Amino acid sequence: MSPHIFIRGYLRASTDDQNAERAREALSRFAEEHGSRVASWYTENASGTKADRSELMRLLSDAGPGDVLLIEQVDRLTRLTRDDWETLKTAIQKAGVRIVSMDLPTSHAAMRVTSGDDFTARMLDAVNAMLLDMLAAVARKDYEDRRRRQVQGIEQAKARGVYQGRPADEALHAKVKELRAKGFSIRRTAELAGCAPSTVQRVLKDAG
Repeated sequence: MSPHIFIRGYLRASTDDQNAERAREALSRFAEEHGSRVASWYTENASGTKADRSELMRLLSDAGPGDVLLIEQVDRLTRLTRDDWETLKTAIQKAGVRIVSMDLPTSHAAMRVTSGDDFTARMLDAVNAMLLDMLAAVARKDYEDRRRRQVQGIEQAKARGVYQGRPADEALHAKVKELRAKGFSIRRTAELAGCAPSTVQRVLKDAG
């Protein structure tokens, strides 16, 4: 890979209760297996259904033509509607960034493309653009299906008079309190408990 092309890792989780850093090790290992390393990381807790994601936009702003946007799965990048996906895709193309996703084998070759290999780069871009469109559509449909099932489940529970709302994760709360009692920092507690730092802070606030 050209020394002027950088691998930029993008890590996203949907909610503060999830650990967006979870995939960092796997992406680092993947880059090493392809003879490179991740030059910079962009991490955020935001829904994949939202087009306005600050860290993703910062990545595109930082990137140069030919840089790689490395993700674990296509749904980490998008669960967007068709129109929003087209807008994001245009921004990615304008930045000249190539998407490499661990769950899209045809995209892996982009890790080995040099800046002067125009023919191979164009062929890869054409193939992966089509496959990304399909996977983006699948990711959106999966999101809509899950949301519909959730709404149906809630409605059925309400009809039976057993709906109680989202329960607190007591095991997670206990783990957070235990780690903090041992003197771990908020950030380290979040890493060990597998959640976001904001979740640790909320648990501690609720505990008084």
